[in-house]
Amino acid sequence: MFFRQRPTDNATLSYFFGCAGQQKAVAVDVVAGDEAWFIEEARKADVRITHVIDTHVHADHVSGGPALACQVGAPYWLHESNAGRVHFAFQPLRDGQRLEAGNVLVDVIHTPGHTPDSVCLLVRDLRRADEPWFVLTGDTLFVGAVGRPDLAGQERAMAAQLFDSLHQRLLTLPPEMEIYPGHQAGSACGVGLSGKPASTLAFEKRFNPVLSMPRDKFIDAVTADIPPPPDDMARIVEANLRGPSPVTLG
Repeated sequence: MFFRQRPTDNATLSYFFGCAGQQKAVAVDVVAGDEAWFIEEARKADVRITHVIDTHVHADHVSGGPALACQVGAPYWLHESNAGRVHFAFQPLRDGQRLEAGNVLVDVIHTPGHTPDSVCLLVRDLRRADEPWFVLTGDTLFVGAVGRPDLAGQERAMAAQLFDSLHQRLLTLPPEMEIYPGHQAGSACGVGLSGKPASTLAFEKRFNPVLSMPRDKFIDAVTADIPPPPDDMARIVEANLRGPSPVTLG
């Protein structure tokens, strides 16, 4: 298995990983303008990009996922709840669905809270073990923080969903599980994010302050100190719902 984490100027973390032996790769949370980087990394690794995934419809940056998928001839994946909302074709992700990229398996975990369509991606490498190795947590769980619950409105209701997603879906995974989030310090998608771009569930359970809170206190905490929305959020969301233009695709 190969694995690449790509930080961007706006504190987004994108991912590129896959099975070198069977020459298949997965791109996750690609930022617009980075498509060429993924294509070059695929060339260097001698793999074909077979899956392009966004963990949710982003509000802080324009996604490069649809454009990359078009350029490499791969399907683009979003959670199924976006049907009728997104104005272009995509492959629907369902909770519990498994995607295969050679010996690398990706299991979809629906984790609403940051947004209604948020998913996390549980990854295993069959060359190492049958058990999952790490989880891409998107904007659900960060290192030292959790995702903001207000971007879809109904802050307290979304915060309650986020609590359930964390405690019923993610924190039930093995404690040694590595986590790789969608952002690091400097992002507007949460409060108190660490600059460290990875962690483990065990460490977050011990030292992420909101994870030890009971439900009511968690809801109060994550709705009490919400930062200003990302710059130009409405335009960004609309661009991500509309998809790439023919000019973008070249």
